[in-house]
Amino acid sequence: MYEEKRQRISLTGIGMGTGATLTAEAREALESCDCIIGAARMTESLSHFGKPAYDAYKAEEIKEIIREHGGYGHIVVALSGDCGFYSGAKALAGELEEYKVELIPGISSVAFLASRLRVSWEDAALMSVHGRRQNYIYAIAHNEKIFLLLGGEARARELCEKIRYFGLADVEFHIGRRLSYEDETIICRRGSELMPEDCAGLDVAFVRNPSPDKRVAAHIEDEEFIRGGVPMTKAEIRAVSLAKLGLTQDAVLYDIGAGTGSVSVEAALRSGEIKVYAVEKNPEAIRILKENKRQFGCDNIEVVEGTAPGGLQNLEPPTHVFVGGSSGNLSEILKAVKDRNPDVRIVINAASLETIGEVIGAERSGLLSAPEIVQIAASRSRQLGAYHMMTALNPVYVVSDGKGQK
Repeated sequence: MYEEKRQRISLTGIGMGTGATLTAEAREALESCDCIIGAARMTESLSHFGKPAYDAYKAEEIKEIIREHGGYGHIVVALSGDCGFYSGAKALAGELEEYKVELIPGISSVAFLASRLRVSWEDAALMSVHGRRQNYIYAIAHNEKIFLLLGGEARARELCEKIRYFGLADVEFHIGRRLSYEDETIICRRGSELMPEDCAGLDVAFVRNPSPDKRVAAHIEDEEFIRGGVPMTKAEIRAVSLAKLGLTQDAVLYDIGAGTGSVSVEAALRSGEIKVYAVEKNPEAIRILKENKRQFGCDNIEVVEGTAPGGLQNLEPPTHVFVGGSSGNLSEILKAVKDRNPDVRIVINAASLETIGEVIGAERSGLLSAPEIVQIAASRSRQLGAYHMMTALNPVYVVSDGKGQK
């Protein structure tokens, strides 16, 4: 059967940029191709191959160049490091489906730096702040070994500020700069010493945390939270409420009436990919909430100052909602979150019968479909002389409804 001849596009990882880090397969592709497309710093490093070169790094620009040069049978798109590691190859391959696309791997900066430092990287967390936002604070706080792709002055300032803000002064940074070049350097700093100029380039850092938090699912005792005079969801109620929420790894949670942030913190610590919007109107509670966010290193909590549902308008749609306090606006809150996501998973804590009345009213009006109501009546022991007595906590109703994200 006749098959129409298609252009061959080689998405090629070129390693660190010097000839010494080119694989034999990448070298063969560069020697045999008709032209090279890539960011200016990459086409410049490959100029010795003597091929026509076109500077572009955005997918639409690359695709347009390929379309304009249909006479070229074989085109190499040069990508830094490895085409399978924080590379544009994935998106680009999808844009070039009409062509004959192949991926040629290269040596990543992570693998290169790991070899220089004589450390393994199969047991390390891999993160990037170059061109994307990832919760690297969670990764650093919860892993002994992290490789972090850096990128730019603004992100460097942010990194230094967050390392200090979240109390990660003891972590060790080993920053590889211009790896594989003659002026290659590796800078070593403690978190307390790290400066923006140390990490402002397109470099890679190996970060070692000597005492990472290894808890699988954080359950924090009430005494560990900064509280002041702000109401707080107690540990026993938090445990049941979070279980009923059924959070997913990449959930978007609204914690409405967040108070001290106890639910927000425990939710945020379950996965670095969870995004928590802690909505609170009380100025004192907001101050304490921010302190707890800092104390527990929860960079994935965003504090929203205001009253629901008005304060929810500019937030991304939720997958999960916890209502710890509604200020009498429960129906309006439920309508607002259901409008954003009809299948949102909702958990409500109700300490008063009046709130339960609002829940029943919400069911009758269709805002809740089939709410499950569980009453928690917990007691804690306390010592009185030679005896131990049980002291009851206020009973709380835990209401759950909605399918949630699977």
